[in-house]
Amino acid sequence: MMLQCPRAGVRNRLAEGSFVRIKQQNNYPPDRDSLSGFFYFAKLSAMNFWQKLKKPIMAIAPMANVTDAAFRRMFAECGAPDVFWTEFVSVEGLLSRGRERLLPDLWFSENEHPIVAQIFGGKPEQFEEVGALIRELKFDGVDINMGCPDTGVEKSGGGAALINTPGVAKQIIRALKKGVGDMPVSVKTRIGYSKNEIAEWIPSLLEEGLAALTVHLRTRKEMSDVPAHWDLAPGIVEFRNRLAPQTILLGNGDIYTLSDAHARVKESGFDGVMIGRGIFGNPWFFSGRTPDVRERLMTMIKHTELFEEIYKSNLPKKEGALKNFDVMKKHFKAYVSGWDNAKELRVKLMETENASHVRNIIEKFLASSK
Repeated sequence: MMLQCPRAGVRNRLAEGSFVRIKQQNNYPPDRDSLSGFFYFAKLSAMNFWQKLKKPIMAIAPMANVTDAAFRRMFAECGAPDVFWTEFVSVEGLLSRGRERLLPDLWFSENEHPIVAQIFGGKPEQFEEVGALIRELKFDGVDINMGCPDTGVEKSGGGAALINTPGVAKQIIRALKKGVGDMPVSVKTRIGYSKNEIAEWIPSLLEEGLAALTVHLRTRKEMSDVPAHWDLAPGIVEFRNRLAPQTILLGNGDIYTLSDAHARVKESGFDGVMIGRGIFGNPWFFSGRTPDVRERLMTMIKHTELFEEIYKSNLPKKEGALKNFDVMKKHFKAYVSGWDNAKELRVKLMETENASHVRNIIEKFLASSK
């Protein structure tokens, strides 16, 4: 397994707290504040993978403690999306003394391309610095989270809070472009904060010449408690066509099957969709396959063992664990459902502490089911 981890030189620079040398090695670009819209697209190099993708585009949504390296690796093997996304990572954290704990969230394998790193925060100058790191780590693109409703994220000025500060949002986009050079910059957001603000918010983003824009078709206030407003999608497409026709548009919300995904694209006029909850426990989502119970469970074992291998989850934190084994348990709930006795098996899996325990329980279950 080959994971794209920070190389020794990058680790040393991070330890020294110096991003200046990263910038110098990457031929840090000149000021681009005056460039926007089509001018930005004119400057994009062949690095802009978005324009090369076949439509409709299918992407994995960035989710904390879900879309990690192990999760994405399972999709790479069972049926890859058109675009991979990392978990979202704090720019402030990546510039802090604790950044070494966050770098594993940016690991990826050679089979996960194209892959986009998603970052969040509220201070433009931090995005410029972190952008240089993202470029150094050889991502295909970088995405700014402007839709997360988590209170901790919003306290940093990031996530959905940026909907209320469009001026800052614009500064962040421009600062990130400086840091990443010609790497494509995208944004994931919502239709508004407490109400529908499409007419004001979406154009302000499109004016910045984004490579792609993903819109979760709910407000921040609505969270995921109401059906996604797919009826509003054509209006967003109209703004894109008029203001930034080269920007790729993805829709997000209430997509649970591949047929749902294709139907939403056809109805909305979007270029593709991003799937979140619909991919839980289903690395075959993009292949269209429906595996039997045995295949599901054996794949879950492989996922668990890969998670343990990458993140050392069988060890105490002080001995090198990068993620807690309990993170995997949300996946157990998704993998183990839809058949008789599934609940009983889930209960047993919730008590496990490592991959070996999981394998033993599953193998006994399958043997008793013959």
